[in-house]
Amino acid sequence: VQLVESGGGLVQPGGSLRLSCAASGFTFSNYGMSWYRQAPGKERELVAGISSRGGSTNYADSVKGRFTISRDNAKNTVYLQMNSLKPEDTAVYYCNARFLARNYWGQGTQVTVSS
Repeated sequence: VQLVESGGGLVQPGGSLRLSCAASGFTFSNYGMSWYRQAPGKERELVAGISSRGGSTNYADSVKGRFTISRDNAKNTVYLQMNSLKPEDTAVYYCNARFLARNYWGQGTQVTVSS
């Protein structure tokens, strides 16, 4: 099982980034997918989630209206479009896959929002 995040980097406040998470080794379309983040000295928190078929999404209040989660089951990939980024969005972003008792994590990708 692998979850490989990409797309992180350094961006100025107000800018945008698109994170991708490529999955392999399991039946992607069965799994709910989520993005979490962890800033230095803080607990890991849920950013956004999407159901297995993509029909349902949920967001943390802090990112509603700025971030959009989506998935392409044909490509086994989940995305996080991040717009209007703020310094407080700086964190390591993790991809998560969950189905029944199975729970997988990626290695994370760093997002830094700074001028």
